[in-house]
Amino acid sequence: MGIKNGVGVRERVRALRVYSGARALLGMWRGPRLRWPRRIALAVTVVLLLPALTGAIALRVNYAGDLKDGTKTRGQDAVWLGHAWVDGRKKDADLDAFAARIRGTGIRDLYVHAGPLEHDGSLPADRYPRARWLIDAVHRKIPGIRVQAWLGDKLASEGPDGLKLPDAGTRAAVVRSTDQILDAGFDGVHYDLEPLHSGDRDYLSLLDDLRELTRARSVPLSIAAHQIDPLPALHSLAGGLTGHPKWWSQEFFGQVARRVDQIAVMSYDTAIPLESLYGGYVAQQTALALEVTPEDTDLLMGLPFFHEDDIGHWENAETVAAAIRGTRLGLGRTDRDRKRFGVALYVDFAAEEADWTAYRNSWGGPA
Repeated sequence: MGIKNGVGVRERVRALRVYSGARALLGMWRGPRLRWPRRIALAVTVVLLLPALTGAIALRVNYAGDLKDGTKTRGQDAVWLGHAWVDGRKKDADLDAFAARIRGTGIRDLYVHAGPLEHDGSLPADRYPRARWLIDAVHRKIPGIRVQAWLGDKLASEGPDGLKLPDAGTRAAVVRSTDQILDAGFDGVHYDLEPLHSGDRDYLSLLDDLRELTRARSVPLSIAAHQIDPLPALHSLAGGLTGHPKWWSQEFFGQVARRVDQIAVMSYDTAIPLESLYGGYVAQQTALALEVTPEDTDLLMGLPFFHEDDIGHWENAETVAAAIRGTRLGLGRTDRDRKRFGVALYVDFAAEEADWTAYRNSWGGPA
């Protein structure tokens, strides 16, 4: 018993020493010399976290509310289709199945990948050997559907490689390539050039030249558009910090929309990790786009018909259901009666049955 008591005394002494040391360290942290660093650290934490928290709350609130009647398809929808439709891999049976899938929905336009362009703006004719088969078969089997050539290329806007829009000769070559692809029988042309920085005057000049051509040939000019700044001048901040300004200003979006017949917002790859926040973001994007898109320009909101998990896309967050609900909320709050409005499905070869079902049930027609 005496040994036990002796051990107890020693343990209590050690405990008191540890306790005294901890109080000394705490006193140093609370002391005058570390008071300001601690306050600065706290302030920096608040500055970094508060905007993110505030933004998340705003997006969640934006996703709430009732859907307005009539905020469904207007028969102006589109779907991006892969290169297999023009290079010989797809056959009549594939088109029959696709026709059955979209029949009764609001899909009007098919953006069929017929590129990409070369970096000099040219387009080799051997990239779309089965284009005439597809166009004729679609017109025969799915009357009223337009087949647009989806063209694009990587831009040299963030590195040395890619298509150089500032070069007038390159822009002229893009126009010639457009004339060439329309000679193949396509009902229009849809351009996706990335990464395209907000305010790019050379891009606006190219659109002016393309619009002159497409109007002369009585076909639509369509483009895929970057998302709009969710906060003012966010594209400038992102560009300064990362060299990759993801967003366009709302002003630039409007400048682009006034130069085309159809503009499809790539409202996916947002890096948002929660479905409700993603849906709220799409609602905001829809409202921002509606505010600056002329009523005689088709506005389409992109739907994520693909399944990946990476830094820019969370599969469980960026769902078709959330995107459609967000689109309907933004439409109902901003311009409920807009006629030239729809959704665009990206992309056919990555879509699952659940994606098509969600589109039909929530937006595009009967299941």
